[in-house]
Amino acid sequence: MIDIFAEVAEFCRIDVPREHRVPIAIVGAGAIVDTAHLPAYRAAGLEIAGITDVDRATAEEVAARHGIPAVYPDLPALLADDRVRVVDVAVPSRAQPEIARRVIESGRHMLGQKPFAPTPAQAVAMADLAAARGVVLGVNQQLRFDEGIAAAYRMTELGWIGEVTALTFDIDIETDFAGWTWLAETPRLELLYHSIHYHDVVRWFLGEPETVFCAGGRTPGQKVRGETRTITTYAFASGARALVHAHHENHWGDPSASFRVDGTKGAIRGTLGLLYDYPHGRPDTLEVRSDVVPTDGWLPYPVTKRWIPDAFLGPMASVLRAAAAGGRPRSPAAENVGTLRLLEALYESMETGAAQSPAGPHVTH
Repeated sequence: MIDIFAEVAEFCRIDVPREHRVPIAIVGAGAIVDTAHLPAYRAAGLEIAGITDVDRATAEEVAARHGIPAVYPDLPALLADDRVRVVDVAVPSRAQPEIARRVIESGRHMLGQKPFAPTPAQAVAMADLAAARGVVLGVNQQLRFDEGIAAAYRMTELGWIGEVTALTFDIDIETDFAGWTWLAETPRLELLYHSIHYHDVVRWFLGEPETVFCAGGRTPGQKVRGETRTITTYAFASGARALVHAHHENHWGDPSASFRVDGTKGAIRGTLGLLYDYPHGRPDTLEVRSDVVPTDGWLPYPVTKRWIPDAFLGPMASVLRAAAAGGRPRSPAAENVGTLRLLEALYESMETGAAQSPAGPHVTH
């Protein structure tokens, strides 16, 4: 039976051919770079030429921990390093547009953090500038590379469950957002800095929705300012529906993080292992039941990788591949504009109590 998974496993495999490996520099030395970006890049044999951060001491600590040879005093110094061909920008969205402009104008390819920009208009401007300069610009929507999610996507792409009719994420966990001091006072929290991953995956699987509705809120006594629980429903022109439920104030020791894809000829179900013991996590689980391939009931897919750090190689590998061989990364900036428009519609729905349409002019380059 394992043979039927060969094509799925090939789609999920993340590697960087030696000829695609070029020197990378990093802007930002926060916890996600330290625990996810750099371990993933090191495991793949990528060369990190240097790093910079507004907190020089933190950059030096991270550089020493990961054997990075250079700590640049600032962005101009990084861009003056002629060896650097790709820049990984991992900073809050408010700082990203100006950094991205300078990186793109220098002719470097770039991987940006999500959320990619404070507004869709700023994201469009960055995507337009990258297209005009012939620069590859990707967004670090790494859940698209998580092995369980990527395998489920490929199974749907191969038609194993027929036409997709529904997609559900159900996340009930405890997250100490106050541990990120810069997040504690932000008025927009859960959607923008956590569930953005699930909403981006919904778009990846099902395309642009006709309407969305989102209810969000806080729980009594929570430590942070923004919303920590949201429920979102989607309606698509095809008749498909999606639901994303996320709750981060589960203090009772029974976390759950599951997803399910239903179709006309089968279904896929799984878990996001990272969220059961964040940030250490465990592998995802994934099962498929299909009338198209001989699953004989629910057939487990052998997931071996983790969201952190393994999936974090995916967006960078995708940018490096596009830079070396042409094409677009799996999550290009021009396409990610749709995810930002979606989030704006969800916040508008939360504020008005009414369904919204996230439609807007699409960026195609």
